[in-house]
Amino acid sequence: MLTLLACTPSKQVKTAANDDNKSMAHSDSRVFTQPYDMRELSNGLKVIVVKTDYPGVVSLQMPIQTGSRNEVEPGKSGFAHFFEHMMFRGTENYSQEEYGAMLKEVGADQNAYTTDDYTNYHVTFINEDLERMLMLEADRFKNLKFSEAQFKTEALAVKGEYLKNSASPFSQLFETVRKNAFTQHTYRHTTMGFLEDIEDMPNQLDYSLEFFDRWYRPEKAAVIIVGDVDVEESHALVEKYFGDWERGNYSVEIPVEPPAVGTQSHHIQWESETLPMLGLVFRGTSADPTVKDKAAIDMLGQIYFGQNSDIYQDLVVNRQLVDALYFYTPDSKDPGLIYLLARLTDKENYPEVHQALLDTIVRSRSETADNSKLNDIKSAARYGFANALDNSEAIADMLASVVQYNRDPEFINQQYAQLDQITAADVKWAANKYLVDDGRIMVTLAQDESIDSINNDFDLAALVATASEPKIAQYQVTDMTNTSDIVDVNFLFNTGAAQDPAGKKGLAALTASMITQGGSATKSIKEIKKAMLPMAAYFASQVDKEMISLSGRVHREKASEWLDLVMESLLNPGFREDDFNRLKTQQINSVQTDLKQNNDEELGKEVLYQKLYPGHPYESLNAGHVDDLNSITLDDVKTFYHEQLTQANLNVGITGNLASAQKQMMLDRITNELNAEGVEKVAIGKAPELSGRHVSIVEKQTMPTAVSFGFPIEVNRSHPDWVALWLVRSFLGEHRNSNSFLYQRIREARGMNYGDYAYIEYFPSGMYRTQPAANLGRSEQIFQVWLRPLRSNTDAHFATRTAMYELEKLIANGLTEEQFTATKAFLSKYAGLLLKGQDRVLGYKMDSGFYGTEGFVDLVKNGLDALTVEQVNAVIKKHLQMDNIHFVFITKDGADMKDRLLNETTSAMTYNSEKPASLMAEDVIIQDYKLNLKPSQVAVIEIEKVFK
Repeated sequence: MLTLLACTPSKQVKTAANDDNKSMAHSDSRVFTQPYDMRELSNGLKVIVVKTDYPGVVSLQMPIQTGSRNEVEPGKSGFAHFFEHMMFRGTENYSQEEYGAMLKEVGADQNAYTTDDYTNYHVTFINEDLERMLMLEADRFKNLKFSEAQFKTEALAVKGEYLKNSASPFSQLFETVRKNAFTQHTYRHTTMGFLEDIEDMPNQLDYSLEFFDRWYRPEKAAVIIVGDVDVEESHALVEKYFGDWERGNYSVEIPVEPPAVGTQSHHIQWESETLPMLGLVFRGTSADPTVKDKAAIDMLGQIYFGQNSDIYQDLVVNRQLVDALYFYTPDSKDPGLIYLLARLTDKENYPEVHQALLDTIVRSRSETADNSKLNDIKSAARYGFANALDNSEAIADMLASVVQYNRDPEFINQQYAQLDQITAADVKWAANKYLVDDGRIMVTLAQDESIDSINNDFDLAALVATASEPKIAQYQVTDMTNTSDIVDVNFLFNTGAAQDPAGKKGLAALTASMITQGGSATKSIKEIKKAMLPMAAYFASQVDKEMISLSGRVHREKASEWLDLVMESLLNPGFREDDFNRLKTQQINSVQTDLKQNNDEELGKEVLYQKLYPGHPYESLNAGHVDDLNSITLDDVKTFYHEQLTQANLNVGITGNLASAQKQMMLDRITNELNAEGVEKVAIGKAPELSGRHVSIVEKQTMPTAVSFGFPIEVNRSHPDWVALWLVRSFLGEHRNSNSFLYQRIREARGMNYGDYAYIEYFPSGMYRTQPAANLGRSEQIFQVWLRPLRSNTDAHFATRTAMYELEKLIANGLTEEQFTATKAFLSKYAGLLLKGQDRVLGYKMDSGFYGTEGFVDLVKNGLDALTVEQVNAVIKKHLQMDNIHFVFITKDGADMKDRLLNETTSAMTYNSEKPASLMAEDVIIQDYKLNLKPSQVAVIEIEKVFK
């Protein structure tokens, strides 16, 4: 808050009435802090002198308390503005030409303007010419003189100005609205006046002289001098030249506008090319600083329709349905109007823009604004005001705009004092008092004869009543609050890459990135990361076929600040074009470079999924295909966000010591701001039938050969056989476990590669992880064997034969009691290790909700306790098979790999150390183990065509 310096006059100056006319109240809450000296002459003229530190420059301004508001007589509209023109036509002492020459001689910058409530004359010059300028201004205000010819000529010029302004759609829109909004008050006509009155002005010479006599009087005026001047000398000069200006006695009663009833709708057909416009206009209030109404309306406009508002970011910045959005409610002496205006980029946007305006009005009336936003706007208003007063002319212009009300600079401080008192409840109160149906006018402007896509037949009161009904949350909450200082929050959406539209594969992943890495509507990602850095907090995304996890972690002491950032990103994403382009490029690079060129192991596994799910929602890569990614637009992302990231798809996971108030704030915002339901999701059907053995050989420049093979299974975590099959998988190839069977047979016994694993659930990023991630829930799964890269095609052929040989024996013989018991003992304890962090505990709990099962550890332990080796072996025969398998090889020589496979080429092993005879004997069997592949089912694929 700025502190006003108390203004103490240098000495007492007596008027003819012997009164001290300096008014210098003291307050610590003022925004106008410049010391000023205000006095009133005996004739009623207010004189305000402000000495500034800007060298040499002086601004002299004279606001007259007459504007179009004062034009109460029929046929006389526009005279205040017209008379502004006549004030430059000379006096009894100086002709128009002589007056102009003197201004030119002193290099003065002079002009004037007329508003609804006052007319202001302003001139800026060098301080050495202060007396001459005061003499000239006093002369024309006391001794104005013009000829009939001058009068009639200027009348034509004013009509020309009207015609010029009428070429502006905004002018026509304002004129249409005002003449229909008011029936009695003189705000019914604009400052220019009605055209018929302007056309009659050449016949109003006598009235013009009467108008001047009525209004250009000292008690209706102020002289404002701001600049590099001496205060006492300035007052003396004003007294010298304006002291004999005769006081008047004219007053007028301004008609009071009756309360508004009903609504109106008007369309303006614009003949020339223009952007279409849409306006919703409401009755407003006056700029009376003794009541809260105007300040509350101003805050309402900034919060809900300003440049940082949700609707502005949506319509103007993000979707670009509108190129300009205005909330315009000018200060006025009597109750004026509230304009909500949008200029559309295309007439097809009318329905969406109209609905967005209505939705925002309803929000303003049904919710309580965020206090932090309100305080930020108050602060911006206060400091913005101070920053604008950076020169003498700006200070004088500000004073002219406020002293016209009561000719007292304290008016501005009273306005800001009232603004300081406005609460979020006041903003809601103002919205419900002023943004109402009675008096509402909808106006459209376009080249079309009419706008049929929208109408004025809506009831704001009914819409607000519906919106004010308590909203019922459509999402689930997994609340695992505990005493930990670390808070983890997981927004888990049951949607994902399986819902990517055709030709837009990768859309889900890109949408998730835009939320966590694209900033919010109010903060850029750079600002968010900067804010999170000292918190050691994060917010990240993980995308799979049926799940999108947007999760993060923060210390409980920073939870409130972190949640503010995260909730804005989630509920009001920035959706900026530059962030979109950056993230799309990164995603393309992750496919084209990171996966296809730099990670043969993951490439082989992902190609396997693609080959096992042709035409299925699981077919495409989560990150997308390159051509698809190139075709995705920002609008595609917005559509996916609104249609898929809905409450109906959401499970909110919470763990750690998150305060109840913070938790409730988060949940309330989701309830009130996140779309409840979206489009019907694409159904996840069974995997396509796989018949026979198939091979895809991806040829690329690489040294080793990677191998993956597998087939679809009907078992997921909700299946009664899952625990038994999970045990079989662990025995055969527990990820990164040296005790698993394939690891022992291929890696340990033969030293062929780094590791050999088996899976019955999707396990991405296996080369970086020792344990599977949570939140990869899938309705459909595959049985998969992953042989980490082999040294050559020969080794890859042998390792594949070995894995198939062992798989065949497993299916035929099952597990021994010893193998079963050992694996069961391992898993009964290992399952708990998968939940070693509270974020993983939360994630696995939420996965259980997806599958409809008990908690993961309980699922495993209870399932293991009930298992027998006979049951496990029955599950092996039920779900594992050898006939229908797809193999994927990543190699530099595709032709050689294909030839080896089809010709069943012997893949004899050689070792650099002595091996047991039993192993060597087994090698003889394995090196010629038949894979029984058909030429029609073996294909070599160039790397360029993969995920293209």
